[in-house]
Amino acid sequence: MTTTLNRETWDTPERAALRRLAADFTRKEILPHLDTWEREGAVPPELHRTAADAGLLGASVAEEHGGSGGNPLDMLAILEEIILAGGSSGLISALFSHGIATPHIVASGNRDLIERFARPALEGRMIGSLGITEPGGGSDVAGIRTTARRDGDEYVINGAKLYITSGTRADFVTTAVRTGAAGAGGISLIVVPTGTPGFTVSRKLDKMGWLCSDTAELFYDDVRVPVANLIGEENSGFAQIAQQFQGERLSLAFQAVATARRCYDLAVEWVRSRETFGRPLSSRQVVRHRLAETATEIAAAHTFCRSVAERWVNGEAMLLETSMAKNFAVRVCDHAVMESVQLFGGLGCMRESEVERHFRDARVLGIGGGTTEIMNEIISKLLGL
Repeated sequence: MTTTLNRETWDTPERAALRRLAADFTRKEILPHLDTWEREGAVPPELHRTAADAGLLGASVAEEHGGSGGNPLDMLAILEEIILAGGSSGLISALFSHGIATPHIVASGNRDLIERFARPALEGRMIGSLGITEPGGGSDVAGIRTTARRDGDEYVINGAKLYITSGTRADFVTTAVRTGAAGAGGISLIVVPTGTPGFTVSRKLDKMGWLCSDTAELFYDDVRVPVANLIGEENSGFAQIAQQFQGERLSLAFQAVATARRCYDLAVEWVRSRETFGRPLSSRQVVRHRLAETATEIAAAHTFCRSVAERWVNGEAMLLETSMAKNFAVRVCDHAVMESVQLFGGLGCMRESEVERHFRDARVLGIGGGTTEIMNEIISKLLGL
């Protein structure tokens, strides 16, 4: 494994401008309302259109599909900057759920599906969700039980999905279903419009973190959708999901590193201004050393994640490294948010404190997109252990 980093790739004038745009958008359109959205448990649909008009939603998608013509590094830069400007991974989960709902559609090249679902989502006119996880299923994608039975020109779908991001607001759900025999070879992806008879949101779920990102349990009861809504070939869904998982895991890794950096910055500002026994906290060696260790870990994770992302975008096979990057970034983030809350003391436990929100939100990062344990299983297998 080689770690390389091309600064010219990350620090171009265009990408610097994109970062400024994301930061300005966060300060103007997100921060004044984030506490309200946290209490309400969702972000308003119009925020998607505002973000799209600003050029943020489709930064990594070709213009012919409704995007801005960039690549995934542009989107990773946007996600970083939103958190560094005071946003949150929960906000990103809600606003960018199209990032897990539409890539399979775009990659399929199906013009009809792209025009009906991907383009409207990238333009902020529709909200998309990805329905994979099921009650009792967890990370076992090959064990999908929701079925899709072919009936003439339609599929009849029955089953349930759990922990679905943007599930209460979605206009469509890219749904993993079983169209074939047991195991990975029998999985397909089908787009299900949420207004279809038989589709219901069973319940909105209350969570520990990501409060502004609505999460739902979905139920499919003889839901009929056209065969034309099939993404790719029948029974090719598992391979499609596995391919897109790498992008999702890198996104979560970058969010973890950005969260760690944001909490570190907040902690440094705090210890410089907070006085105890007549001296600022920053004058205490134990405080300085804790921050020094945190900064070192963040720098290492930052460099490694950027290197992995760069190589992945350039077409290298990176399943091992993306799994490592996600786990390492999450571990660094966990340490950084814990240290920040500790240094803030009592204030760090209060809802009025930003680090308190990051502390809760960070717990999701080691679970979404494949748990830490699943990542370690992938890593160990690819290492031949």
